Amino acid sequence: MLDVLTVTVPVFLIIGAGYLAVWRKTFTQGQVDGLMVFTQHFAIPCLLFLAMVDLDLAVVFDWRLLAAYYTGSLVSFAAGILGAILWLRRGREDAVAIGFAAMFANTVLLGLPIAERAFGTDSLAANYAIIAFHAAFCYFVGVTAMEVVRGGGGGPLGAVRAVGWSMTHNPLMIGVALGLVVNLIGLPLPDPALEAVRLVARAALPAALFGLGGVLVQYRPEGDARGILLVCGIALILHPAWTYGAGRLLGLEQGPFRAAVLTAAMAPGVNSYLFAAMQGRAVRIAASSVLLATAASVLTVSAWLLVL
Repeated sequence: MLDVLTVTVPVFLIIGAGYLAVWRKTFTQGQVDGLMVFTQHFAIPCLLFLAMVDLDLAVVFDWRLLAAYYTGSLVSFAAGILGAILWLRRGREDAVAIGFAAMFANTVLLGLPIAERAFGTDSLAANYAIIAFHAAFCYFVGVTAMEVVRGGGGGPLGAVRAVGWSMTHNPLMIGVALGLVVNLIGLPLPDPALEAVRLVARAALPAALFGLGGVLVQYRPEGDARGILLVCGIALILHPAWTYGAGRLLGLEQGPFRAAVLTAAMAPGVNSYLFAAMQGRAVRIAASSVLLATAASVLTVSAWLLVL
C-alpha cells in the first residue's frame, strides 16, 4: 500500500499546492488562468503531438483497448442518466449533463501523470490511444443526447457539425491530429524544432497539475449531495469496474489493460463542468463532482492500483 501511495500522493500534493496557493491568495485566479492557457494551449498539445509522432499506430490502436474503455464510457453515461431520472427525479436535460459528468474522465491532467509514475513513461502509448478519441467521443455522445431530449432539429448531423467545429478549434485535438499526420506520412522534423517542442512538453504535466488545483478553488462543494454522490460513484467505481471486466473478457494484454482501467478510474475532468455550463443544466452538481471526486480519487485510484 505504501508503494501505491508513493505513486498517487505526489500527484495530488501538487494539485493541493495549487489549491492552497490560490485559496491563500498567494497565487491569483488570473495567474491560474494564464497558467492553464499555457498548459492547455501550448504545453499539453506539444506533449500530445510528440506522443502521436512516436506511436506505433498498428500496435497501439487495439480495438479491444478502445472497446473496453469506451463501452465503459457509454455504460457510465447511461447510468448517470438513469440515476438522475429515477433516483434524483431530475429532468431529461439535467440527466444528460449528469451523465456527461459521470462519463468524462480526466484522462490527461490526472491520467497521464499517475500512469507515468505507476508504470513508467514507456507504458503511456495505450493512454495516448484512448486520449486521441476521448474528447470527440464524449462530446459527440453528450451533444447528440442533448439534441435528442430537447427535440432539436439538428439531430445527429447537428451534433457532428458542433463536435467537428469544437474539435478543430481545440488545441489538444490539434496537437493529436498534427502528430498523427506526421506519423502517418513519415515527415522528418528538424532536430532543433523537435527539441524546442520537447522543452515545452516537459513543463506540461507539473504545471497543469498545479493549475488544476487552482482551478478547483472555484468549484465550491454545493448542490444536490445525492447527485454528486451519483457522479462520483459512477466515475470512480463503475467505469473502471466495467473496463476491468471488459478488458478481461476481451483478453486485453497487461499493458493496455492496466492503462484502460487506470484511465477509467480518473475523476471527472473540468470539461464535465464546461459541458454543464454550456448547456445550462446541473452546473452545481458537475462543478462539485469535479472537486470532490478529484479529492476522493486519492484513495480510489490507489485502490485500483492495488488491484492492478
